[in-house]
Amino acid sequence: MSVLRVGNASGFYGDRFTAWREMLDGGELDVLTGDYLAELTMLILGRDRMRDPSLGYAKTFLRQAEGVLGTALDRGVTLVTNAGGLNPAGLADAIRSLGDRLGLQVRVGYVEGDAIQRPDALTANAYLGAFGIAACLDAGADVVVTGRVTDASLAVGPAVARFGWTRDDLDALAGATVAGHLIECGAQVTGGNFSFFTELPDGGRRPGFPIAELHPDGSSVLTKHSGTGGAVTVETVTAQLLYEVGGPDYLGPDVVTRLDTVRLEQEGPDRVRVSGVRGTPPPDTLKVGVNNLGGFRNAMTFVLCGLDIPAKAALVRGQIEESVGTEGLEFTLARTDHPDTGDTEAASALLHVHLRDGDKSRAGRAFSAAAVELALASYPGCTLTTLPGDATPYGVFTADTIAQDAVEHVAVLPSGERVPIPAPVVTATPAGAPAREVTAVPAPAATRRGPLGELVGARSGDKGGDANLGVWARTDATWPWLRDWLTVERLAELLPETAALTVERYELPNLRAVNFVIRGLLGQGVAASTRFDPQAKALGELLRSRVVDLPTEVPA
Repeated sequence: MSVLRVGNASGFYGDRFTAWREMLDGGELDVLTGDYLAELTMLILGRDRMRDPSLGYAKTFLRQAEGVLGTALDRGVTLVTNAGGLNPAGLADAIRSLGDRLGLQVRVGYVEGDAIQRPDALTANAYLGAFGIAACLDAGADVVVTGRVTDASLAVGPAVARFGWTRDDLDALAGATVAGHLIECGAQVTGGNFSFFTELPDGGRRPGFPIAELHPDGSSVLTKHSGTGGAVTVETVTAQLLYEVGGPDYLGPDVVTRLDTVRLEQEGPDRVRVSGVRGTPPPDTLKVGVNNLGGFRNAMTFVLCGLDIPAKAALVRGQIEESVGTEGLEFTLARTDHPDTGDTEAASALLHVHLRDGDKSRAGRAFSAAAVELALASYPGCTLTTLPGDATPYGVFTADTIAQDAVEHVAVLPSGERVPIPAPVVTATPAGAPAREVTAVPAPAATRRGPLGELVGARSGDKGGDANLGVWARTDATWPWLRDWLTVERLAELLPETAALTVERYELPNLRAVNFVIRGLLGQGVAASTRFDPQAKALGELLRSRVVDLPTEVPA
């Protein structure tokens, strides 16, 4: 067949439970994928495995499979998922047992070799590529389970198996990588978390899950099942393409994908063609995600109402520090208060107090009790939003690399045969497009004040301790202005928390977009962050809300 229809039914561990059933019942599919492994998820699975060595996989997938496995087999739809997490063999066994219980003959293959031995780490896993998945499919697997592979590999692997691509088919692999990246976050490419959600046909209420129609040359059409919510437009696809990426070189284990070559075209209603993608040889190393337990954390929030908000916050700070010491304490004052209002909540600010420590007892009741004890001995109107609680452990994520040929990438076929997947022979160190800064241009002669979001969309997210912020112009007329106006210096003015950080800026003209990588914004990563928006998901919307001088000659 000339087209491979790959759908996605999960973008994270906790996504819409019914999506697998919706996708199988909604229309034609060849492959249905599910992505469960965010950086935070690996920490969660690591803690599961500490309690029970037989666990370490996403248990939700097994419950979902119980309701759809028979349907998938009847319709010839292959299931591919990274829900195996830290224990792909364990999940593969569980699926076989499920098949036996349901009276189904199911052929299960799995991929392993991503686990890296790091005695000092809770988890350490290399991001494997697509060829192990392809080997399982070539051997007739109905279900393929992986551990830590790149998210896009869930779609690239089936394409390799269908079209017979080799490691030399770099452009095709790159095109499929883009398609895989676009669908791996589920409904986020069909209108979920979209800047202009009010323009969607259903107002963004229940976006459907995506499908990539892959072609032998690696090009694709992004779409969704007819009758499902949301929309597939050049802008919804642009938003997802900018999600959690860095420069134009998108590094992967099988290919380096040149994001600046991607071309998007609205082919029809809910159909966007993705073409022109070029690929270059992959690096000789793989990314390794490492999770460690960083210690214990706790938090209490004080409500400060009315007058003298800074003085009230200062009083609490001094009292807490006197009780538990200063080490590991963080105070964040959120000025959510409004003057001269008759509503208590609207008149109140919030003082968030966080404590991180290696000593569970200090971060636990000793801290939260010290906060509660101030209820009758601090500022006027003292109240808290929470009861005293114990500390909880938190994790620290770091990224490392390992040589590709140092990893034993293995496909375990449905027959039980173990097939080694050799590392790529041809590798290269990407030259990388330098982060280009532009000189601020003079303000246009005629401007009007308005939110930046009238002219641009944005999508932001996390990568370890870093954040990315992609901003795209809605029209060709807006792009030159955005390109020249939104500099690193301008970003620092609009988002002051970025001013002291290293910020890289990249341009993607085909998408009318600029992408910023903000190093260190999230500290030690999502699990350790005390930031109000710990995954930087709202950073783009914060930027769009800033009121700036917009050029009057560019219509909203």
